[in-house]
Amino acid sequence: MSNGSELNTADRNTTERLRTELAKVVGSTQVLSEQHMVTGYVTDWTGAWSGWTRAVVRPGTVGEVRQVVSLCREAEVPIVAQGGNTGLVGGSVPHHGEVVLSLRRLTRLDPIETISGQVTAGAGVTIAALRDHARRSGFEYGVDLASRDSATVGGTIATNAGGIRVIANGDTRRQVLGLEVVLADGNVVSRLAGIEKDSAGFDLSQLFVGSEGTLGVITAARLRLSPRVGGERHVVLLGVSHPSDGLGLRGSDVTALEFLSHSCLAVVTEHLGRSLPAVGEHPYYVLVESSRLPDLDPSTDALIDTRLWEFREAITETLSAGGVPHKFDVGVPLPRLDEFVADLEQLDGEVFVFGHLAEGNCHVNVRGPADYETVADRVLGLVVEYGGTVASEHGIGVAKGRWLHLTTSPEERDAIRRIKHALDPHRILNPAVTFAPAG
Repeated sequence: MSNGSELNTADRNTTERLRTELAKVVGSTQVLSEQHMVTGYVTDWTGAWSGWTRAVVRPGTVGEVRQVVSLCREAEVPIVAQGGNTGLVGGSVPHHGEVVLSLRRLTRLDPIETISGQVTAGAGVTIAALRDHARRSGFEYGVDLASRDSATVGGTIATNAGGIRVIANGDTRRQVLGLEVVLADGNVVSRLAGIEKDSAGFDLSQLFVGSEGTLGVITAARLRLSPRVGGERHVVLLGVSHPSDGLGLRGSDVTALEFLSHSCLAVVTEHLGRSLPAVGEHPYYVLVESSRLPDLDPSTDALIDTRLWEFREAITETLSAGGVPHKFDVGVPLPRLDEFVADLEQLDGEVFVFGHLAEGNCHVNVRGPADYETVADRVLGLVVEYGGTVASEHGIGVAKGRWLHLTTSPEERDAIRRIKHALDPHRILNPAVTFAPAG
């Protein structure tokens, strides 16, 4: 990782002046520049993507965010907005000296509005904190994921995170009723009234969902909640020959429907020092959570135990503990899912596949001698062959920009470029994340 020593004298002077001005806004203790202090901000969760930063700035209010953005724009220094830094595609870390705008101190969490079932939360609120806050008032927040203790409201909105409850609640986009966003010119757009139906022109808030901080800096959100449903939750693990064998379990009472390959289950149990769950050996397993026990054929190999979630949620951490694999978060049409995962098993190296079954969202992890681009060409090529998307969760980041053209048309990419230029003409917001590269 560079420490910025390659900057010329003029750039170093600009950086020092910028740090001084930033400290006036947020306080000197909230501007970090020493390498040992910024390490956790410049490398993503996988460890595969890392860069260097001129400074990490930690504002505590939207007003401070506005001033930080304005100062960086005037100094012509790009910005990377960052939440919990749990991304897997290098989209939330600096790559070429960008200022890291950490939003973790934006922890506003308003009282639950029980009449409408809504809440306003700051961008730095973790998903775990938000879910706990909602539950204390008898509500649920619809997005849940294994990284809940670190992932933030702002980061999950910026990447349109899905998680394990999509089958019941939809992705993050479905939860967003309004946003507060600082634009590249320092202006603030705020729509936090929580109006359920508003047809007065463009829905600007939705434009920023999934934009990975390239159009504006999300500082707060108005979010939809749902009444908490009481009663027991049953968790069942089924051994299956193909992932699609579990699709028949879909229903209004199902709150999660996941799948994982045998290789995932085996490596997790070894890592946890646990024995394999008491089901036979199968190519794949389906994990279903439901308010009632599913009707299963008596011959089905299944185990009922709420503790089974531990095996599913430990997969990502387990795989990274053995060395960072090549990671791909993709989606394919459900009718092609079985063919897709079968083709993945033919890749060189160790292949680990798991994901959210109901939407065909596959987390593909490959360990082997081939480099990332070689594996990506093969995996993402299969995605295109089966009519899928190269990014189902986590976004494009820097990891997938080269392959985006495979699943978007030239007209789409041109429209995206024009939107980016209109809102960020000087390209100061997360410039390394390129949704629509030229050409």
